[in-house]
Amino acid sequence: MNDLIKLQLEDANDSMQKAISHTESELTKIRAGKAMPSMLDGINVDYYGTPTPLSQVGNINTPDPRSLVIQPWEKNLLSAIERAIIDSNIGLNPQNDGNIIRLAVPPLTEERRRELVRKVKEEAEKGKVAIRNIRKDANDGIKKLKNDGVSEDEIKVGEGEVQKLTDNFIAKVDKLAEAKEKDIMTV
Repeated sequence: MNDLIKLQLEDANDSMQKAISHTESELTKIRAGKAMPSMLDGINVDYYGTPTPLSQVGNINTPDPRSLVIQPWEKNLLSAIERAIIDSNIGLNPQNDGNIIRLAVPPLTEERRRELVRKVKEEAEKGKVAIRNIRKDANDGIKKLKNDGVSEDEIKVGEGEVQKLTDNFIAKVDKLAEAKEKDIMTV
């Protein structure tokens, strides 16, 4: 196979890998009823005027499957952390006892589970769309190689390889989504 086509395939592979990683991180943010520190990943706290990720202003622990405890490194941040959690709209009520903040993670209702599964499917679809866009870009790049003297046959082989890559990565997205759905629906 032509070296230029191999380069296109490597680029497509790297980009698709990034799309998978992104989809995985988005799926992690969807809570499955169990308390996980990653549930708070998208929350920024006003740290002396600078929006700072919650994980960088304190320790986040899970003493049991239904609760999170945030121990700020500076006590004066308690109210800022509390405000950030309320503003983040993740559906958790912070309880501030003056030293730490407790978050009780309520069990999911059947309706909420279905809603979360819908969200998982949306995220998976976004991942697939990203992968298909990468496929299109890779195929366009391979077709342009015709001007550089790459034969029709080699271009067809390259496009076939891109399609194999695409199918492989879409199957990975499906597996991730399936695992997350199972996790959410398990009571």
